[in-house]
This record gives sequence, structure tokens and C-alpha cells, in this order.
Amino acid sequence: MSKDSNIIPLPAYFERYRELFSKLDREHIPCHAAIIMDGNGRWARQRGLVRYRGHEHAMKSVRESVRASAELGLKALSLFAFSTENWKRPKEEVAFLLRLFDRTLANELDELCGNNVRFMCSGDRQKLPDWLNKTIDRAGEMLAKNTGLILNLAVNYGGKQDILQAVNKLLKGGARSAQREITETEFEKALFTGNLPPVDLMIRTSGEQRISNFFLWQAAYAELIFLDVLWPDFRRQHLLEAVIEYQNRDRRFGAI
Repeated sequence: MSKDSNIIPLPAYFERYRELFSKLDREHIPCHAAIIMDGNGRWARQRGLVRYRGHEHAMKSVRESVRASAELGLKALSLFAFSTENWKRPKEEVAFLLRLFDRTLANELDELCGNNVRFMCSGDRQKLPDWLNKTIDRAGEMLAKNTGLILNLAVNYGGKQDILQAVNKLLKGGARSAQREITETEFEKALFTGNLPPVDLMIRTSGEQRISNFFLWQAAYAELIFLDVLWPDFRRQHLLEAVIEYQNRDRRFGAI
């Protein structure tokens, strides 16, 4: 298999996209999709490049997934951008990732605004550099009045950590002294994802089949789809294929 076996020539790509779009059930689009963007390092190694190049090339995949989600009419798209475990990577790579995130978000603001996209960031932002937090805040403020797709970037996020911080938030808010049961609705609002709807569809690229501490509560009943494509090669057609697979599944939520 060649290095670029997942890349479809442009005319065939658009034909495939139109074909997939015609198969969609527009009444059965997932409300919230979440993507674990995996495979940047492997993509770079296959081409004899440094890992950073994989991260850079993957920015097109982010752009494609956001555009496709807006076209499909999803209410929310969550992208696992940086996990709590990613701090263990080499300092140079971590610094590069954070700078790339900052630069890309700043550069994409006009297009996001033009496409009526809203923005939010889920995760513990206290450890993030001030300059990145300023860009995140500016993006949230600039896109706050939009009414379309919510783009949620999970940055310094971990599912276990999210649940723990929600518990601590509720305790600090007086839940312990009130001596009452916390409802699911209250707990969900205390999570980093706040009022986002539950995840219907979770996608992981690169062929790995695990969720890596991502949205442990939010994706309790999500349909899991694992794609062999490496994240830098992910395009609109792959999201459509995942949505069609989602539509073909029988979601029973524990019932018969």
C-alpha cells in the first residue's frame, strides 16, 4: 500500500462526496459528533518527516471536518485536540502543538464567523499559557452571537479529570451540606462540556480501537466508529461515511 493510498484524486473525491451525500438520511443526523484525531506522528514517519509536519498537515483535516459538520447540520462537533496525558510528550513538541493551536485558531476566526460557527473550549485551562487563553477567549467572544454549529475543542482534557472536577465543583457549591442527591442534569452541567448535548457519534482515526480517556460520561451511549485513515488524511468523505454507518446502526439505549 502506498503512502498516499487514502488520498482520492480530486474529481473522484467530489464524485464520491456527492454519492455519499445522496445516501444520507437528513432526518437522522447525529446531534453531537466527537473525533479523536489520531495518527499525525505515523503520517509524518511514513513520509520521512519530523512529527511536527504531521500536526501541521492535520490542520486541513480540522477545516474539512468543521465544514462538513456544518453542511450536515450537526449541532456540535468536539475535537480532542490535547489531552492531559499529552504533557508527557517532548517539551519541544508540546510547545509546537500549543503554538500551532494558537496560530490556527486565530487564522480561522474569520471563516468560522462567516460560516456561523460558535466556539467553546473544554478542559482545564489553568495550565495553558496566557497567550493561548487570550486567543481562546477572543474566539469565544467573537463567535458568541453565531447560531450554527458549536465547535468544541478539548484542550488539556481528560475524561477522568473532568468527572473529578465536576464532583469537586458541586461539593464546593454546597452539595455536601445540602445532603441531597445530585441529578444527572446538574452533574452534566458541571462537566467541562456544560450544556452540550450527549455525544451520539465518536470517531477515532488511525486504526486504534480505544477512547483514550475522552468523554467518559458524555459518550456513554455514543456509537463508536474506528477508521483506518490517519488523521492528516481525514476528509469530508470520511465523516460522511461515519455518519452513514451511524445511521445504519440500531440504537436501543439498553432497551429491546
